[in-house]
Amino acid sequence: MRLNELKAHELLPMIRRKEVSVEEVVAAILHRISAIDSKIRAYITVAGEEALKKAKEADARLAGGEPARPLEGLPVAIKDNICTQGLRTTAASRFLEGFTPFYDATVVERLKDKGAIIIGKTNLDEFAMGSSTENSAMFPTRNPWDLKRVPGGSSGGSAASVIAGEAVCALGSDTGGSIRQPASFCGIVGLKPSYGLVSRYGLIGYASSMDHIGPMTRDVRDCALILGAIAGYDSKDSQSYPGELPDYTECLVPDIKGMKVGVPKEYLDEGLSGTVRDAFMKALDKLEELGAKVVEVSMPSLKHSLAAYYVISSAEASSNLARFDGVRYGYRATGSDDSMTMMAMSRGEGFGPEVKRRIVLGTYVLSAENYDKYFGEALRVRSLVTRDFREVFEVCDCLVGPTSPTVAFEAGEKTRDPLEMYLSDVYTVPPNLAGIPGVSIPCGFDEEGMPIGLQIMARQYNEEALLRAAYAFEQATEFHKRNPEIEKYTKEPAGGEMSV
Repeated sequence: MRLNELKAHELLPMIRRKEVSVEEVVAAILHRISAIDSKIRAYITVAGEEALKKAKEADARLAGGEPARPLEGLPVAIKDNICTQGLRTTAASRFLEGFTPFYDATVVERLKDKGAIIIGKTNLDEFAMGSSTENSAMFPTRNPWDLKRVPGGSSGGSAASVIAGEAVCALGSDTGGSIRQPASFCGIVGLKPSYGLVSRYGLIGYASSMDHIGPMTRDVRDCALILGAIAGYDSKDSQSYPGELPDYTECLVPDIKGMKVGVPKEYLDEGLSGTVRDAFMKALDKLEELGAKVVEVSMPSLKHSLAAYYVISSAEASSNLARFDGVRYGYRATGSDDSMTMMAMSRGEGFGPEVKRRIVLGTYVLSAENYDKYFGEALRVRSLVTRDFREVFEVCDCLVGPTSPTVAFEAGEKTRDPLEMYLSDVYTVPPNLAGIPGVSIPCGFDEEGMPIGLQIMARQYNEEALLRAAYAFEQATEFHKRNPEIEKYTKEPAGGEMSV
């Protein structure tokens, strides 16, 4: 097995025992990127020179007798809407194409403090607004399982980099499904934590009341490892959770006997494809086989959650993106005679079509004559969704459902109809409205070999139950062990990585 195919919990002990050097690990990842990323386009920026420099520094410290830090030498990819000091951060927008932050986001700072090495910045839908990574102003990212298909969005670059072996793990952001849906489409594990569990400081805001940062990994153990590294109170985030946190790796026991698992009947509506439904029903059988008690529950408010989400998120986006005006930083249009015209031209030229669509919608619903009719009503729906989850978790330990109603679709298939694209998030939006955690794990493949995801949800700040159920299912199945045959898309073998 090559180094770039190993998981974090396999690589880190090898580095500590000096069976492999950090430089060899980083070089293997960089070679992989060089060999295949021209086809997949997972990265906007690759920090190869700096990553190798940090790898040599880590090897020198270890050779000098210093103890290895928890994530010493781990190559991590960062979604390009998360600020990285001295490393370009674009949010996949023309507006920020040349922007280099002077500080690290809290999650990046915590990863670096624990010894992780930032390998590069991954592609996304512009300002995280999309479900396919086709809205990037840079280029679209392709799904490593089938280059004709999308990797999901908006964290499509992060998901593709992990399953393709171009990063050991990655960080994504999730406002309405942007970690879990691409995780489902690419066959990896993607976790959206409880709101406030992971600091948002340094994340370029989309909809601040629903923005989350979380891990995207090859398996559940790596997911728990990275979550533990980035979670915790941060005074720079006003919504940060101040409570004590467990060691998430300690809850990874393959035993869910007696666990009560609820299935919202609203997650099994007519929009669900037959293939995904079949895989989901088999997943329920497996959970029962493992000793869980599976029960049907009803959450009537869920049918309104998608509409409420797009009203609230667009309103918050309209407010958050008002700072991009061409005056202080970012893209500035030329040829204007006054500041107001310059700002209008800068926004018109700097923002892409989807971002403009959501800004216009958000501005409309926040107008005085429409505020209560749309935005106020959406907030009331949000309260109902939160109430429904709270009531269900009084009788269930977890909820499960499909992550997405379909497998990854072909590029261009849904770009002409925004509403059809928005429906890709119909199952992932409710946890964001309620602030509860959700994780997507592989639970099957369709007849063409495309991955299918299972979403598991738990009450707020109960990531332990979420991870326990996910780990038990993963250990009882083989889906997470399959990899795409990427070499068939390249002219030359994508080999050459250090083998172990």
